Amino acid sequence: MTTQTETEIPTTATPFTLKPQHTIPRGPVTATLNFYQPPSDDSKPFNYVESPPAGEPQRNYSDITHDVTVQDIRGQEAAFNIDTHAFAAVQDVESQASRATFEDEEAIKQIYYPEVEQLLLQETGAKKILLFDHTIRLATPGAVRAPVNRVHIDQTAPSAAQRVRFHLSPPEADEALKGRYRIINVWRPLNPPIVAHPLAFADSTSVPDEAMVGIEHRYPDRNGETAAVKYTEGQRWWYWSGMEEGERLLLQCFDTAGGARVPHTAFVDPRSDAEAGRESIEVRALVFG
Repeated sequence: MTTQTETEIPTTATPFTLKPQHTIPRGPVTATLNFYQPPSDDSKPFNYVESPPAGEPQRNYSDITHDVTVQDIRGQEAAFNIDTHAFAAVQDVESQASRATFEDEEAIKQIYYPEVEQLLLQETGAKKILLFDHTIRLATPGAVRAPVNRVHIDQTAPSAAQRVRFHLSPPEADEALKGRYRIINVWRPLNPPIVAHPLAFADSTSVPDEAMVGIEHRYPDRNGETAAVKYTEGQRWWYWSGMEEGERLLLQCFDTAGGARVPHTAFVDPRSDAEAGRESIEVRALVFG
């Protein structure tokens, strides 16, 4: 397995407990999602990954809300595939990772990363997987990384190619860029089932390229690019109600073959109890072939 972890995120947390009164919302729901609103001065949009320099805002663009219907894929998981819709729902995934695994960076890499690699090889038919980072998100006050309540895509075409060159040697990158490469996130709950702050994801075929806006993603040592998403009529939104321990959501952020990419965001389900909390991990992978 090829593994390169770009950043290490502290993962210490107190596990949430699903209490008996926390029922799992099912079926379609009308939810308010946050879409892209450009900077008031029409400047190039940016955001800082860490704390911004003195006098700079964290980001220079804002959000505009729209109420959308979010449909539930529960019971129709097989109707979606990653090449067309840019997401796939995988069930009955076995894992040796325990709760303690996700509280230790090395354990995540040694135990969970190989499972993610095998899952991606199995589900995509790829020839090579390179896992380059992961993020644990906690819906709790003071969390290092909280659920992102803004419609976005983690990568764009320029930043995906940049990723290849960042993680491979120049000869390897030159060769890899000649073939098919993708960036896919593998998302799973850590305090299943998911009750609060579920993840919404849009059918790639329902979101036109014109809705995508490149955002300069400013790291301390370099710049990358993510995509914000404008609201357009006809977008089809989905979520996976009550995600369980053995379920994985594959989110394709970029693909040189076909171009399917998945806008996604956490959202507030008005039917859910926020006290149920949410803990999740997403592992990001370059997928070759």
